[in-house]
Amino acid sequence: MPTELEELVGFIAHPNPQIRLAATENLVPYSTAEPAIFKTEELKPIKNLKLLIRDHPKIAEHVLTMLVNLSGDPEILDDLAKDDKFVGVVLDHIVGQQEPNANLLAMLLANLAKQDSLKSILERKQSAPEALSSDDSIMNQLMDLFVKGQDGAYNKKADYDYLAYVFADLSKHDSIRSYFLTEQKYDQVIPLTKIRVFTEHKSDVRRKGVASTIKNVAFDIDSHPAFLDEDGINLLPYVLLPITGNEEYDVEDTMEMLPDLQLLSPDKKRDPDSKNIQTHIETLTLLTTTREGRDLMRRVKVYPIIRETHIRVDDEDVREACERLVQVLMRDEEGEGKEEDGLSNRVQEIDEDDELVEV
Repeated sequence: MPTELEELVGFIAHPNPQIRLAATENLVPYSTAEPAIFKTEELKPIKNLKLLIRDHPKIAEHVLTMLVNLSGDPEILDDLAKDDKFVGVVLDHIVGQQEPNANLLAMLLANLAKQDSLKSILERKQSAPEALSSDDSIMNQLMDLFVKGQDGAYNKKADYDYLAYVFADLSKHDSIRSYFLTEQKYDQVIPLTKIRVFTEHKSDVRRKGVASTIKNVAFDIDSHPAFLDEDGINLLPYVLLPITGNEEYDVEDTMEMLPDLQLLSPDKKRDPDSKNIQTHIETLTLLTTTREGRDLMRRVKVYPIIRETHIRVDDEDVREACERLVQVLMRDEEGEGKEEDGLSNRVQEIDEDDELVEV
């Protein structure tokens, strides 16, 4: 005989929308407290929930909230991510300018992106809303949502911040890293240059996801010359600014720093998240893989900035990251051959966001 909770789960597929609404609303807390109840009958409740993301917006809101929470379960996450039709519905809805649950869809997509199967998103295509001014590439549409849609500029009910986590996890894959470094035909812009500006954004989620994405893409050593080129991707100032405070430096050092880091305002603050600071320092360490990168960082006085960060940020992981970078910058290059040191001794593996999103 089914329990009351099992009966309630059964009502999510009821033909009466009022009953579906009541059932989904009351089940939201159980998506974190009792996830096993949604895995009965070979995940039948999950199959029903997947269908209901196209239901009335309020019902869909409860359903998406549950799916975001339930995707923390590996079995459920695998079922969702491998359901090609379901993923297609998520992607179709998220680009809608009037979609009221776009942020929840972005959260769900951020969890789905932890599955390797989601790298196929690069090959997906769908028609873009005219207001988005994108092409038929899903990746380009997500990128345009992230850039053009910040702070409700595209959809008044969404900021799309969680797409930063989507990019961070997808950039574990070579094909996605290549996308971030390739000029897109429809707008003649390299995607990485679109997101670099968000390393100092007010949103913690946006900053964290962008920082991890940049670090992951920096594993492409062949592209380092473009990263460092002022007329290319010009990544260095966007990585250095978040780890820079309002300290005063020697005049000689200041004058040799990058222009963006000279004469910063007295109220300039470092990123308040020490994890972001650590990620940026590890990106800088990756960029010292080539002699060109090391020489440039020495020339533009990266060392004093790292020295002050080491002193002022009370976090052991940050200090260790600073020390590793300083060891590279301060070492003697004399006698060194062309073969560069392996990355494995300098940085951690490609970033994956530590936790799945929950609502």
